[in-house]
Amino acid sequence: MREPPTEWDAVLFDIGGVIVSLPSIRAGYVDAVEQFAAERGLDPEQALDAWRDRLGEHLKAAEGREYRSAMAGYRKAFRSIVDGGLEDSEWRPNFEQTLRAARELEPHATGTIRRLDDAGLYLGVVSDIDTAEAHRLLKDQEVDTAFEGITTSQAVGYKKPDDRMFEDALSKAADHGVDPARSLMVGDRYEHDMQGGTEAGLWTVAYGGTAAENAGTPDGNHRVDDDYVDFVVDDLADILDIVGVVGE
Repeated sequence: MREPPTEWDAVLFDIGGVIVSLPSIRAGYVDAVEQFAAERGLDPEQALDAWRDRLGEHLKAAEGREYRSAMAGYRKAFRSIVDGGLEDSEWRPNFEQTLRAARELEPHATGTIRRLDDAGLYLGVVSDIDTAEAHRLLKDQEVDTAFEGITTSQAVGYKKPDDRMFEDALSKAADHGVDPARSLMVGDRYEHDMQGGTEAGLWTVAYGGTAAENAGTPDGNHRVDDDYVDFVVDDLADILDIVGVVGE
């Protein structure tokens, strides 16, 4: 088991499942589609099934690690519910408003991010998300000013663990003097975040999802002996302990 650095430069975060609760996002999808169907006298359950099927087809059509815009998928999904054409103005405003209302942050996400920022660490995002949505989400949660570099799959064109995602993120961080060997990648997916982060030279923190499920057993201070996971935490505030940020 390698020894962590005595000083840290940066913490990189995934968004969905790490900063924002995935169940809250999924609940927002359900609410938005059911409202859309009810307004048009359609069966909400059938509409939701059709919406999910069409969105799934859109996303699965990507080749390899190629990224396909989620917003383009939402557009196709809503159009699959109704006969004939459908303008964005007929579904998108309410969809985005409903998602905002439903979204919830993971426990202690805001406080952890702000304390890391106050401590002078570089904070970045590496997420399989549309660029506009990433910025809108972070701004809505009032943590956008804490992040100095945002890497999205829409901007890069590929999904994690494609090395181009991490190369882009670390290129931005390098402008601030960040060394990957003194930086953490916090994620919830074993292959995307843990394997991708490790192969990019980062230390990794598993927070829930397949990342924590597939990691080894913690051995003091959340350390694990795993090829791709260095730390496992069940509370984002534990990241403060890892990087040595103490006090309130």
